[in-house]
Amino acid sequence: CGGVIDDDTTRRLFREGKAGQRMMAVVLHHPQRSGKFYRLPTERDLEAYNAAQQALKDLRARLHAAWGIDPVPDEPLPPVGTLGFRIQRYDMNCWGDLFNARQQLALITFTDAVRRAHAQMLAEGADPELAKAVATYLAFVISRMADFESTICHWHPQWEFVSHTFARQAIPMAWDYAELVPLSPILSGTFESMFRQVLEPLRYLTTALSAEYMKSVPSPKALHGTATRLPYPDDHFDAVVTDPPYYDNVPYADLSDFFYVWLKRSIGSLYPDLFATPLTPKSEEIVADPARHKDKHAARQFFEQMLTQAFREIQRVLKPDGIAVIVFAHKTTEAWETVLNALLEAGLYTTASWPLHTEMKARLLAQDSASLASSIYLVCRKRVSDAVGYWSEVRAEVKANITRRLSQFWDAGIRGADFFMSAIGPALEAFGRYARVERASGEPVTAAEILELVQQTVSEYALRRILHEDAHAAELDALSRFYLLYRWSYGRADVPFDEARKLAAGVGLELTQVWGEGRVVQQIKERVHVLAPHERAWGVRPRGAFGRVVNKPIDQLSLLLEASEKPDMAASAWDALLEQAGRSLIDALQLACTLWEHGQTAWLQDLLYGRGYGKRPAFWLLAQAISEILPAGDKEKQLLQGLMAHKRD
Repeated sequence: CGGVIDDDTTRRLFREGKAGQRMMAVVLHHPQRSGKFYRLPTERDLEAYNAAQQALKDLRARLHAAWGIDPVPDEPLPPVGTLGFRIQRYDMNCWGDLFNARQQLALITFTDAVRRAHAQMLAEGADPELAKAVATYLAFVISRMADFESTICHWHPQWEFVSHTFARQAIPMAWDYAELVPLSPILSGTFESMFRQVLEPLRYLTTALSAEYMKSVPSPKALHGTATRLPYPDDHFDAVVTDPPYYDNVPYADLSDFFYVWLKRSIGSLYPDLFATPLTPKSEEIVADPARHKDKHAARQFFEQMLTQAFREIQRVLKPDGIAVIVFAHKTTEAWETVLNALLEAGLYTTASWPLHTEMKARLLAQDSASLASSIYLVCRKRVSDAVGYWSEVRAEVKANITRRLSQFWDAGIRGADFFMSAIGPALEAFGRYARVERASGEPVTAAEILELVQQTVSEYALRRILHEDAHAAELDALSRFYLLYRWSYGRADVPFDEARKLAAGVGLELTQVWGEGRVVQQIKERVHVLAPHERAWGVRPRGAFGRVVNKPIDQLSLLLEASEKPDMAASAWDALLEQAGRSLIDALQLACTLWEHGQTAWLQDLLYGRGYGKRPAFWLLAQAISEILPAGDKEKQLLQGLMAHKRD
């Protein structure tokens, strides 16, 4: 209809109970035919759903009386503002709200079956430990089914299946969802498929591993506890390997409540110590979540303090010649600074580091986010010396370490944001050997300064490699270098201001002096957005009467395109555009791409050869470098390739 309802109004309608749901389609599969079939819902389909609503009401009341707890999880969702959660604004306030009536009915029916199976085994004289184990594994099956039985699950149109709730580590709002038949024999996410997934590792652990092998290895132990208080003596382990929480990336405990509330209902009585609290304990969880603290700074401070304590425990339980492997991945230097401070404070120093690809390509949204493909594995040892290093010497060693290892990482195919993160380890190998690094004045050098040195060194190295060490690269201005590095590091993603500022500082650019309306760099709240040529607004704010600046900028490009029969207007617009293009080589290149896109060959000819930009090798070097960075199918890449292909015309 062309009508638009703004987001605040939409949320208010949900909260007022004026939003609902409608069955849009039914997907069918015939066991003797290939493919799936789609049809509109019938009255019978709707009656079946309505019948499930009534059945839920009856069963819920009966089980509530028997269990002493609501069988549909009524525990509250985390507060508004919690990392990864957006659904509370739409009147979803407890965990049970993530499931429709038929899904709730299915899950409490299966949960009741687990409890009854356990009771029946005991009644028939089964060993209590065996009955407990069987019930536990059955509860795992139901827990896994819940992941495929929520209103957050989407229908995957390409592969024609129902995706699970945690396609990513968050619970966003879903405007349309797919409801799975839990008894289907062919679909993933059903009882049968989840039963197989639980059974397979059990079968391997109990039959595939030979008795001789099991005798030759120590018996493994899994403990439930906290990393800040390890139940082991000093100098106990040869190695400690940990994958600590990634700062503010994932609200692990809040997300785990999704499964906790269902497990509590199926086997909570079998493990009273593990299910003693309404939801998972969170007060000591090491995560930088501002929703749990008064502000972002307090959240960071809490994270650093707790992580330092965990690292101190690692240092304590390590043997003098032991190693600790710490895995970390985060795209902000703020998070890395926090981790480095914790490492150094705990008395651990890095002896080696390696970037390893740990994310599936399908999970990386290369065009829309600055997602990392790699995690950095830091190999650390106990620092046994209290030696003091001097910055002038350590700085030279840090740069040498980084430069040597960067060639190795480049040849291995590490690129973009991963490349910057990979250089942190080599920097620490030199810096972390000392209990303290000082300037000649006696002032300590901080982790933040180390990261700035990393940023600067990597920027210089990356530009040389991206530009193929071309002699004309020296002609590129700071803004053009920043644009090139930004596209190489973050693609189309917006990044926090501080990240962009540090990247700009690496090429000697003060970001706040080059952004603004009509510029290639723009600030959007606390983030920075770098525009492609087809996103630019080629407008200026001219001065009107009495020298006042006109409020609404004039779109000079539109004036130019519309003024073919008005030479004076066209000339004025062209002068304004040339003024913008003269700010930087990247501005001139983007204007050239825009003129090429609109078929303005005469103006393009004047820009490139009348004004001399096309005669500068650095102009074409920049165009080629950006084109090589961008992925296939990218519009900016297509414009650059078209421009370069016809530069001789």
